[in-house]
Amino acid sequence: MNFLSVLLKGIALVPGVVQSVEEISGAQTGAQKKAAALSIVGTAINVADSVANKQIVDTNQFQGGLGKVIDGVVDCLNASTWAKSSS
Repeated sequence: MNFLSVLLKGIALVPGVVQSVEEISGAQTGAQKKAAALSIVGTAINVADSVANKQIVDTNQFQGGLGKVIDGVVDCLNASTWAKSSS
């Protein structure tokens, strides 16, 4: 499977991962929750394999991009009725 398809499938997991991390680790800081979400999504995308196969040439930039996706999903969830109903 080409890397773009794997990446898009991994990004599609972000909302569910964010919600699950929030439920499991509600007492942790936002940075800790983001790190957990990055780890899960990174594993789903097989970042280590992609780096080894030279599909990802800048790991820090890639992780930064995933972090922005996660931040965006969190912003959307916090602005929705999902956040209101969990309070």
